[in-house]
Amino acid sequence: MTSTSIEPGRTGSGRALLAVLMPAILVTVTASDMVNLMLPSIGAEFGASEAELAWVVTGFLLMFSVGIPLYGRLSDRLGLRSLFAFALVTYAVGSLICAFAPELLVLVLGRMVMGVGAAAIPVLAIISVTRLIPEDERGMGIGVVSAAAGIGTAVGPALGGGLGQFLGWPALFWLVLVVALVLLPLALRVLPGEPPAGAGRFDLLGGVLLGLGAGLVLYGITQAQVAGFGAPSSWGSLLIAVVAIALFGWRTARVAQPFVPPALFANRVYRAAVVVAFLAMAVNLGGLVFVPLLVVDVNGLAPGAGALVMIPAGVAVAVLSPLIGRLADRIGTRPLVLAGLATIGVFALFLSTATGGASVIPAGIGILGLGVGFIFVITPIISAAASALPGDQVGVGLGILQGAQFLGAGTGPALFGVLVAARLESGSSAINPFYGGQDGAAYSDAFLAMAVVVVLALIVAFRMRPAATSRDS
Repeated sequence: MTSTSIEPGRTGSGRALLAVLMPAILVTVTASDMVNLMLPSIGAEFGASEAELAWVVTGFLLMFSVGIPLYGRLSDRLGLRSLFAFALVTYAVGSLICAFAPELLVLVLGRMVMGVGAAAIPVLAIISVTRLIPEDERGMGIGVVSAAAGIGTAVGPALGGGLGQFLGWPALFWLVLVVALVLLPLALRVLPGEPPAGAGRFDLLGGVLLGLGAGLVLYGITQAQVAGFGAPSSWGSLLIAVVAIALFGWRTARVAQPFVPPALFANRVYRAAVVVAFLAMAVNLGGLVFVPLLVVDVNGLAPGAGALVMIPAGVAVAVLSPLIGRLADRIGTRPLVLAGLATIGVFALFLSTATGGASVIPAGIGILGLGVGFIFVITPIISAAASALPGDQVGVGLGILQGAQFLGAGTGPALFGVLVAARLESGSSAINPFYGGQDGAAYSDAFLAMAVVVVLALIVAFRMRPAATSRDS
């Protein structure tokens, strides 16, 4: 196993680095979700249909999915300072376009520009931690960054709904614009400007094909949730995605310096990490989407109150993430990942069984358990992937890993949404024989499906044992 080296340069202290990375991750993740609850207000102002409004979210997600692997690969060639500065400036420009948008088309354009900038921040934050913080403190650093992502995911909808209701939806974009501009000079101060040693050329077209394939997979599945897999927008997108990924594979086998070095996936720990990250993120985001829907549809809460159910999970993630990072530095990855997946599976079964009553407490307990289990998985798995890769593959490797996470975040809720829609249409009782509720059977089935996905992730995670000489063995 080859550890990454610490880059030289004007990097500042580890605490200063994390003091910049944490709010950057927080605002990016929060801003990606905070607009969702304001879509009805935006639609009323612009006279837009639900299908047209969906592009406010979809446009951002498409640019995000295409950008993540590209930024990861570019970080192997360009300095972190210039890439991070470009990301923050682009993000700020997109926010400004959205804040002044006179019509829906301009708002969608602004969201796409925001997505171009936002895609860089999570992957560059993780790469910065792995390159600039000593290896024995890397888990703690990744835990801090993961805590910011967890908080942003949990509080984004509630924050967006509250601020948007009182100040109007443009205020959301003014807020993220100000944060991006404040972070810019700080990032320029703490991040190194020198490119990594040994930086070389790579196949940019291959990267575009990979990003396009991932984005179209996400779009096709999202369209299936709305219009069914028989809709041309769904099966057509998935078909083009298959072609793009096939062309990516063809180029990878033939060009001298492919976008993704084939040797990357020869590493057993890294292969397993990518698959587990995808599956765990699919379940985690599935819970974050369907628990609020459950308490609104079944328990009768208002959307804003439903989002509050998520806050304890966000607080727990914020508190535990750095601690889990330190624990990963001491005892290794595999035990934590297996324990985390087992926890996710148990609480997915709990949600499938216990959320049929009038109280929202079981739903809050269930999403709390999912969040805690997920942070036990994702923090050590990122650290293990970074440690398992040679220094010249860390950027592209972590870019692919983060891309797998994001793809899981998009495809999981969409596929579980297709299941919920089908079960609601059928009107049949829950598959779980222990579910006793009169309503919510479709949600019980979705949580049961999440538990099945966790079993698949556990099977893969058992293969994460590296060589006996490593500290993770």
